[in-house]
Amino acid sequence: MNYETILYDTANNVATITLNRPESLNAFNDPMIAETIAAFKQARRDAGVRCIVLTGSGRAFSSGQDLKDVQRWEGDFSIGEHVRRGYNGLIMAIVTVEKPVIAAVNGVAAGAGCGVALAADLRIASHKASFIQAFSRVGLVPDSGSTWTLPRLIGYARAYEMAITAERVTAEKALEWGLVNEVVPDEQLTEVVAAWARSLAEGPTLAFGLTKRAMRRALDLSLAEALEYESYLQEIAGRSQDFQEGVRAFTEKRDPTFKGQ
Repeated sequence: MNYETILYDTANNVATITLNRPESLNAFNDPMIAETIAAFKQARRDAGVRCIVLTGSGRAFSSGQDLKDVQRWEGDFSIGEHVRRGYNGLIMAIVTVEKPVIAAVNGVAAGAGCGVALAADLRIASHKASFIQAFSRVGLVPDSGSTWTLPRLIGYARAYEMAITAERVTAEKALEWGLVNEVVPDEQLTEVVAAWARSLAEGPTLAFGLTKRAMRRALDLSLAEALEYESYLQEIAGRSQDFQEGVRAFTEKRDPTFKGQ
C-alpha cells in the first residue's frame, strides 16, 4: 500500500511506521490519522510482522493536531465527532494489535502526539524527547486516550498536573516518573530501538500478544475475573507450538526458536 503522510517499512519481522510530515513536526491531519490506522491494520494482518515500531521523521515524534486544519473548521463542525472518527480509532488500533508496539520517541510528543506515544506498549526516548499535554493551551481537555493511560502510568496527581499546566516533561523526568522505559542519546535511538524490536520479534510473540490482551483487560477486572481470564489465555498459550518449543529447548539446554504460533 502506498502512503503519502507516513512511511511503512518491514525488515526482520519488524514493521516500522514513521510519521512523515516533518515540516509540521509530524502534526496529525485527517490523512495522516487515516493512514496510520491503515498501517497498523496492515501490520496486524501480516503474519510476518511480529513487532511494530512507531516513530517520527525529523525533529519531532508528533506535535499533535495540525492547528492549520483547525482553522479551516467551520460552522457546526463537531470536534467530538472528529475525535471519535479519527484519534479514537487510532488509539484502539495501537492498543488492540496483539503484537508488541514500541514508540521510538525521537523528539517532542505533544497533545495527540503524546497520547499516541502513551498508547504504545513500550516507549524508548531520545534524550532530546519531551512530553507535553498541550490541550489546555487551547482550552481543550486531553484526548487520544491520555485521560486513561496517563494516570495509570504516572498516577493521578502527576497526570493532572501535566494536563492543566501543559508544561514540558523532559525525557529524564519521564523516565523518573515511569512514563518511558529507557532514555538513550539521540544518536543511539535507532540502534537501541532496533535491538529491542529484534529481540521481541524473535520471542514468543503469540504469548506477548496474549499478555498484552490480559493486562489491558485486567485494568477493568476484579482479581477473581483476572485470575479466570489468565486461566483462559494460558490454555491458548499452552496449546501453542511456541510452548512446545520452549519446553524442548529448556530440556535440551539450548536457546528456543520461536515462531509466534
